[in-house]
Amino acid sequence: MTARFVVAGESLVDVVTPQQGSTTREPGGSPLNVAVGLARLDVPTLLVTRIGDDADGRLVAEHARASGVVLDPGSVHPGLVTSTATALLDADHAASYTFDLAWDLPPRELPDDAAGLHVGSLGALLPPGEATVHDLVRQAEEAELFVSYDPNVRPAFVGDVGRCWGKVAALSQRARLVKVSEDDLRLLHPDARLDDLAASLLVGATELVVMTHGAGGATAYREGSKVEAPGSRVEVVDTVGAGDSFMAALVAVLLEWEVAGPGPGRLQALDEDRLRTLLIAAVRAAAATCARRGADPPRRSELPLTWPA
Repeated sequence: MTARFVVAGESLVDVVTPQQGSTTREPGGSPLNVAVGLARLDVPTLLVTRIGDDADGRLVAEHARASGVVLDPGSVHPGLVTSTATALLDADHAASYTFDLAWDLPPRELPDDAAGLHVGSLGALLPPGEATVHDLVRQAEEAELFVSYDPNVRPAFVGDVGRCWGKVAALSQRARLVKVSEDDLRLLHPDARLDDLAASLLVGATELVVMTHGAGGATAYREGSKVEAPGSRVEVVDTVGAGDSFMAALVAVLLEWEVAGPGPGRLQALDEDRLRTLLIAAVRAAAATCARRGADPPRRSELPLTWPA
């Protein structure tokens, strides 16, 4: 049986409204985007989520399955209205979001064939479903599986900034890989130095923190070292899902290198050249997504970079 990487979190429909042109409805939600990104990069992927059996839910399910993502049994809930996020694009094609979302995920068992677990965004922060996501993290910890986390914080759901940062920091230290954006950190700690704040997440189980800078590329932090990679030039259509494609590429490369396996210490053993290669691969995956409308992550065949072992 082929091991599957598990992604747990919300799926929804992005209602994308550009400054010019027509509004579109596209499958979205950060965990769904990461799952699709992984599957398109040839990683067998299982998605634990919650959608309805309505038109939007069918749109999400068909999108996931068309990319090779397997939906966990029970992910489709009859009678549930599938959540939506309205993405308003500014003059630079960057998206700001408003949500119509409910997140109630019943308890789940991590499958025996799980190769690792990714969690993030609203699914890991919004009650009551966050409790199930955190329990999946507990199960992965007990099995010594690789865990990755992307807080992908949404301003509409932050509430008390200090409390939200506390929840993000507490979950971060249970993941071996944490990916954050400059926007995440500025929202939760507007007066902090971003370098220091990103590096402060290197506690607990965390071996690698990656901060994205939008068009400016990305920086990786480990104990005692920092590695940077530049952005990739592209004609931007919009930035919807770019960070999720970045996240998926990070995990896909680490799995291919057999670094995201059971047991700690593997990320710490990567040399700086391989870390830079990892960042460049993720930057290019994000750039490919920016070059087209909506959360449409690239397939492996579309990426020019060879990922050396």
